[in-house]
Amino acid sequence: MRRAITSASALPAPATPGPDPARPTAEGPAPATRRNGEGPAPATRHTGEGTAPAARHARSAPWPYTRLDVAAARAAGHPPHPIRQFVLKTRSRCNLACTYCYVYEMADQGWRDQPVAMAPATTARAAQRIAEHAAAHDLPRVDLVLHGGEPLLTAPAALAAPVEAVRAALAATSPRTRITATVQTNGTLITRGRLTALAASGIRVGVSLDGGLPAHNTRRVDRAGHPGFGAAARGLRLLARHPDSYAGVLCVIDLDQDPVETYESLLAFAPPTVALLLPLANWSAPPPPGPGPGSGRRPGGTPYADWLLAVFERWWHDGERRTRIRLFEEIIALLLGLPATTETLGLAPAATAVIETDGSIEQADSLKSAYEGAAATGMALDTHSFDQLLDHPGFAARQLGRDALAAGCRACELVEVCGGGHYPHRYRAGEGFRQPSVYCADLQVLIRHIATAVQHAATAGRRRATAVHPPAAAS
Repeated sequence: MRRAITSASALPAPATPGPDPARPTAEGPAPATRRNGEGPAPATRHTGEGTAPAARHARSAPWPYTRLDVAAARAAGHPPHPIRQFVLKTRSRCNLACTYCYVYEMADQGWRDQPVAMAPATTARAAQRIAEHAAAHDLPRVDLVLHGGEPLLTAPAALAAPVEAVRAALAATSPRTRITATVQTNGTLITRGRLTALAASGIRVGVSLDGGLPAHNTRRVDRAGHPGFGAAARGLRLLARHPDSYAGVLCVIDLDQDPVETYESLLAFAPPTVALLLPLANWSAPPPPGPGPGSGRRPGGTPYADWLLAVFERWWHDGERRTRIRLFEEIIALLLGLPATTETLGLAPAATAVIETDGSIEQADSLKSAYEGAAATGMALDTHSFDQLLDHPGFAARQLGRDALAAGCRACELVEVCGGGHYPHRYRAGEGFRQPSVYCADLQVLIRHIATAVQHAATAGRRRATAVHPPAAAS
């Protein structure tokens, strides 16, 4: 039997790094204005300037920050797993002001303290640290994601510099390690020149868009409130003419929009994959309710499952597979006992680290939807390795699989597929991340429906095979 991995005693806080000498000095500190010039910034951060990350974590999320004993977890059979995906925040500002953005509009306002762009020295140090980690763990591959803000605010000639820096560092330190690279953009700044520069370095392009019609994208606006859809649609049409560069589309679910119309309108842009994302929400900041009186999160209501299942039925019964839908394919794979390739489902250990523009090392960006500083680690490229991140309690908790889950989740028959849901969706203020997903009911309905569809398809396949090749009669 595994030893208990919780403790009433607080863990030592991670060492607090000194100033990062790689932080750009030419620009000076981040300007004391709101993003895109929206007026003066508040005089202090939400939780007070100078509050240590460890203290914020302990107050906001006792699980895992004061209740998880990382050393005991290691002794109980939970080794650290290496980081395989590195998100480089090359730009901290954006040319859009999407009303639901977790970076700018939710609990964490750390973007205000970040330099506008990642300096070359910070990029070089990131490349060294990534190569160091890849060599230490003999990684066959690392995945790089250029992110922001809006990463395409970078000039075309410099877009690929971070990927080339990592590639050079790996060639010197870990030559067996290959790279995959993508850039995640809002699509409004896609041009032939940028696509050419990205393709030359093997960088594919993913676009965030909430549907293929203007009405689906009313929340995706610039700082003046003007819609961003027109420019994004032009960029996507251009990208669709370069299928080798096209990674896919990310779409946040909006219950106010018709699900089948949303899905079919996206097909007009010929995406190779579509990622349908549940809105970032938690028990203290619940998901947006559905349209109409009495809808939404009423007891027994599953509006997000209903929305997704309308798309699933259209996708599953289509005469041809016109795109891949990542959420559905992940559920099917997990039902069949195959490994997950995402942190939003299943029990696979977290494997993503974020490098901010100032060189600080953070956890997954989606945690910023929970509370101020939720992604912070107190670590930086100049003072910490990625191996040290693996023992940070917040990161270690997301590598514990079933042992990190609430009791009800651990006992659930769907746990191998659901995995407790996306980690940020489990948060409750003052308690932390050991609750079921706020989307628990929706996930159960979705997974059970897809399981039934797969079972029916398998049964029909066996019947067809038997009809074509009937069993031989006994002699």
